[in-house]
Amino acid sequence: MKERSANNSRKYISVHLRFEEDMVAFSCCIYDGGKKDKRDMDAAREREVGRGNLRNLVELFVLELSESMEKCPLTPLEVGLMLRGMGFDKSTSIYLASGQIYDSERYMAPLFEMFPQLQTKEMLASAEELAPFQNYSSRMAAIDYIICLHSEVFVTTQGGNFPLFFLGHRRYLYGGHSKKIKPDKRKLALIFDNPNIGREHEEDLPTSGVSRALFSHHCILSQLLYLRSSEMAYCLLLHPVDSVFVFYILSFKPHT
Repeated sequence: MKERSANNSRKYISVHLRFEEDMVAFSCCIYDGGKKDKRDMDAAREREVGRGNLRNLVELFVLELSESMEKCPLTPLEVGLMLRGMGFDKSTSIYLASGQIYDSERYMAPLFEMFPQLQTKEMLASAEELAPFQNYSSRMAAIDYIICLHSEVFVTTQGGNFPLFFLGHRRYLYGGHSKKIKPDKRKLALIFDNPNIGREHEEDLPTSGVSRALFSHHCILSQLLYLRSSEMAYCLLLHPVDSVFVFYILSFKPHT
């Protein structure tokens, strides 16, 4: 991974993304995949119930009644928008730690478009090299763990044992000053869920993929994600075109 990051002084950030089929299904969150997503999610839930996993079924109904978008797994697109809003540009080297992303060809396309230097263990290693680990989820997770451990910045997008153990481990690295990004999903959900839309001008944000919602064009300063080393604040906007969402970016100077 460091060799692939030669243009960035052998430094890279790591992102732990939880967007596997079962994670999406039991979050009860509605994304933009239409009838296909609904069929897939229903089938995934039925498989769990068929295995006698009734606890998940009970939790499912509780979630449907009580959970808000703050508990929804971030989509690859939303993770990309968050990182771009924080100032990571297309040249950033990223290692993506994850299981099998649900409908990866469709959901991962915009993230690859925003970050062409993104790598996964499947991209870094050959099929022969991964073969001894392939059928063991814990071994595959161990590969992710080791590569993430040496990253300049670690980004966690969802709870679970992996980030909890990992963040504890990283406290002992770099003199206790290892960098991490743990988004406040409650506040992030308010931004993503805002229905206001607008349009200014296109930049190099992806036109492929869809998202539940994007940033408010009101650009409330307390909710903005600011670019590093820049006086410009950016507000991501959403514009619907024949049910396909095209993304725009509006730049402005914040009031001081």
